[in-house]
Formats: sequence, C-alpha cells, structure tokens
Amino acid sequence: MIVELKTEHPHITKKEGVCGGSPIIEGTRISVRHIAVMYKAGETPEDILNTHPHLNAAQVYDAISYYLDHMKEIEQEIEANKIENVLQECG
Repeated sequence: MIVELKTEHPHITKKEGVCGGSPIIEGTRISVRHIAVMYKAGETPEDILNTHPHLNAAQVYDAISYYLDHMKEIEQEIEANKIENVLQECG
C-alpha cells in the first residue's frame, strides 16, 4: 500500500516510493523541485505549461507556491540532486 501525504497545497502531495517521497503535483510524477528549477531559470508559468501541456495552470501555480512556502526544503532537494552530488554519493 502506497502512503500518500496531503499537504496544505491542494495540488501537491507526497507519496512514498514516488520521486523519493518528494512533493509532487498530485496525479503526476512531476516534482515541485522540477517546477522550481524551471521557475528559478526564469521560465514563466505559461512556459512551464507549454513544456508540460498535461498540467493545468492551477497545478503549476500551486507548485510554485509550495516552493515559495517551503524554499529551504526544495533548495536542499535541488542541491542534493545536482549531478555532481548524485555522482559523489554513488561513487
């Protein structure tokens, strides 16, 4: 049985075994971290929607909102998932 944890954000959830338990957009495997990286790179919500047409605006804005509300958590995930850090951990 997969454990799903709801968050205070209606479109964001955490699921054991999905994306390492990181916050994701509910019903997808798109992590808040992924959306945050795009947002930080200067992409607008409209750009993100063009890249991920299966998402809707409410989901994208909620992922950005989650990132802004939990910046320390998501920034730690971004850092931990940089290729050099992943390779160092595996090596």
